[in-house]
Amino acid sequence: MTVARNQQICVEETPYYHIVSRCVRRAFLCGEDKVSKKSFEHRRQWLIDRIKQVTSVFAIDVCSYAIMSNHFHIVLKVNSTKEWNATQVLMTWCSLYSLPVLCDRYLKGEIETEAELRRVKEYVTEYRARLASVSWYMKSINEYVARMANEEDKCSGHFWESRFKSQALLDERALLTCMAYVDLNPIRAAMAKDLKDSDFTSIKERIEMKSTWLSGFGKGDNDLPFYLSSYIDLVDETGRCLRNDKRGYISLRIAKTIDAIGINPDTWLDELKGFKSIGFSAVGTAEQLNEYSLKTKRKWTLGIKLTPALE
Repeated sequence: MTVARNQQICVEETPYYHIVSRCVRRAFLCGEDKVSKKSFEHRRQWLIDRIKQVTSVFAIDVCSYAIMSNHFHIVLKVNSTKEWNATQVLMTWCSLYSLPVLCDRYLKGEIETEAELRRVKEYVTEYRARLASVSWYMKSINEYVARMANEEDKCSGHFWESRFKSQALLDERALLTCMAYVDLNPIRAAMAKDLKDSDFTSIKERIEMKSTWLSGFGKGDNDLPFYLSSYIDLVDETGRCLRNDKRGYISLRIAKTIDAIGINPDTWLDELKGFKSIGFSAVGTAEQLNEYSLKTKRKWTLGIKLTPALE
């Protein structure tokens, strides 16, 4: 039985979520279909372009992403829209969707009655919530890509497998583990040997681009709680360890980096290899999983319990 999205996402508990969306009917998001010999590589850029556009509108940031052959991973940070005024909400929403006539009149200063103003405020409240909603964010991406793919395939029906899957990342350890897991997907799948060959991933974009639309790193209020150089070094070394032709070894320098945020260097590789993207609604310690269950009003939460760091 599926679980209501409001019982899976609790922004008050954590703003970070790992999202996975997968295709149906043997459909290829990207890559080459070995049966028909048709290439769908161009669809990777469709998806990235749409993610960029939608991210520029919603109060949601992208921490990492990986576009695979028949699915994609994305790690999101949900921000607040409480400080947005009515005009900002309506102008932002209409950059993706059309507005009701009443809202258009409000933006033009043509509202004349209290009843009209009350209705506009109701619209603003609705759109404000949507602009910070993971469900609406993913709908704006997946629906657009599905329409383009169906038009190209000259067919109709579902393109994505049911609804997207989401995981709550309950602390910095869970966030770092999940981001590394996502960025290393092409290496784990033997699609790339190292980071520079990991096409259509956030880690390659961060390495190659001087400026990026992705979430920043640092110690600012809106930044990811790590430093970019340390994260790239960690992902690079971990990727080498995950390859069959390389000896699994984490250097002392990297070990100190992950130990500083409470990750046991001796169990890091095991945690990463044991990370599951499907079937688990949250990632964190046993105490965090229990608290998250209470906050989302669920009797239990099927989650990944991270190994505590050494004292």
